[in-house]
Amino acid sequence: MNKKTRREFLKTASIGTAVTLSALSYSRIAGANDRIAIGMIGCGGRSQDHFKQISAYKDKENVEIIAVCDPWKEKREKTATMVKDVFGKDPQQFESYQDLLSKAKVDAVLIASADHVHARQLEAAAKMKKHAYCEKPLANNMKELISAYDAVKENKVIVQVGTQLRSYPSFTGAREVYKSGILGKVSRVEQCRNGNKPYWYSKIVKNLNPADVNWKEFTAGVTDKPFNPVLCSAWYGYRDFSDGPIPQWGSHFIDLVHYITGAQFPESAVCSGDTYTWKDEYNFSCPDHIQVLWKYPEGFMVSYSTNFGNGAGNSFKIFGNQGLMDLQDWNNPVLLPDGALTKTDALKEKKEIEPIERPDHILDWLQCMRSGNEPNANIEAGYQHAVACIMAMIAYDTGKRQIYDHTRREIREG
Repeated sequence: MNKKTRREFLKTASIGTAVTLSALSYSRIAGANDRIAIGMIGCGGRSQDHFKQISAYKDKENVEIIAVCDPWKEKREKTATMVKDVFGKDPQQFESYQDLLSKAKVDAVLIASADHVHARQLEAAAKMKKHAYCEKPLANNMKELISAYDAVKENKVIVQVGTQLRSYPSFTGAREVYKSGILGKVSRVEQCRNGNKPYWYSKIVKNLNPADVNWKEFTAGVTDKPFNPVLCSAWYGYRDFSDGPIPQWGSHFIDLVHYITGAQFPESAVCSGDTYTWKDEYNFSCPDHIQVLWKYPEGFMVSYSTNFGNGAGNSFKIFGNQGLMDLQDWNNPVLLPDGALTKTDALKEKKEIEPIERPDHILDWLQCMRSGNEPNANIEAGYQHAVACIMAMIAYDTGKRQIYDHTRREIREG
C-alpha cells in the first residue's frame, strides 16, 4: 500500500473536514485497509445491543470486533462465541480492561460495564489513544468525571456517550421545533418515569459461582464486601456500583433537555427520595422513589422523578406560556395548545412534530472515527449530563441544595 500523508488520508476520509484522529489510531486504520478494530469492555445487556449494531455495519463501515473483556466468565465467553459466529474469528478474551487496552490491537472500545468503572475505563482508553463509545452515566463522582474528560480532550480521541435518544429522528425534530420559539416562554420541563418494580430485580442470579467471576476486578476497589451472587448480578440496585434511577434513567432525560433546549448546566439542584415499597431480604440501597429539581440559568425548572411503587403516571413534557411539547411517545412527539395563556395562530390545535433523519448513535460514532467530526453525544454532552446527575445524588445524600460552579468545575452546597 502506498503511503499517504495525513492530509491526503483525511481528504479521502472526509473532504474539507478538520480531523483529530490520534496518530496511533490513524496509522492502524489506514494501514489495515481502513478496517477499524474494536474491543468490547463489558459483556452484559447493553453490550449485546452494541454488538448487534456493530455487526449490522461490519461490511458497510468496515469494522471488526477482535477482543472482549468482562470479569464474569459466562458473559465473556457467550459474547466471544457471538463474535466468532459473525466475524469468523475467535476474539481475544480478557478479564481485565487494562489487559485488553495494552494487549489487543484495537483502534476503539465499546464501554458497557458497571456504572462505577465507566469513567476509569474511558480515561484509560483515552490515554492509550483509543476512541470510545462509553455508556451512561459517564461518572458517579466529579473527580473521576474530570479526569476522564481531561484525558479525552488531551488525547483528542473520538468519544460517543451512550445517551442514544438524542439521535432519534423524533427528538432531533423536536429540537428544531423548540428553536422556533413556538412554545413562547418556557418555564418547566418534567419527566415522570415510573414502574411497578425496580429494574434491578430482573438482573438477579442466585446461583452464580464465585469461581466464574473475578470479584476484585469487578469491584475495582469501591467496596470490600465479600462476593455475593445477588450483589454481583444485580449491581444496578446497590449504591456501591450504581446510584439508581437518576443516573440510569434520568441521564437520558436530562441529556435530552440539554439537547432540545440548548441548556448545558444546572445552577442548582435539590433531591429527595427513599425506599418505600421494595423492602426485602436483598437490602437494595438504591431508592425505589426519587425526585430531583434542577434550576437552570436559562430561566426554567427541570423535574425528574421515578416511582417504583406504581407504574402509572408516566409523562415527559416541556411547558411554555403558548403551549406545550409532549414527548412521552419517544417516536411521535406532538405540540399542544393546552394550558396556554396566550393562544397563537401557530399553535391552535394538536400538531405532530416531523422527524429529522440522522445516523443512529452507533453509526454516527463509526463515521466520526473516520471523518473526525464530533459525534452527536460527544464528551461535552456526557460531561454535562454527568454533572447534573452527580449534583442530584449529592443533594439526595446530604439533604441540602447543591450548586455548580462551572469555572472551578466544582459542586458545593449553596
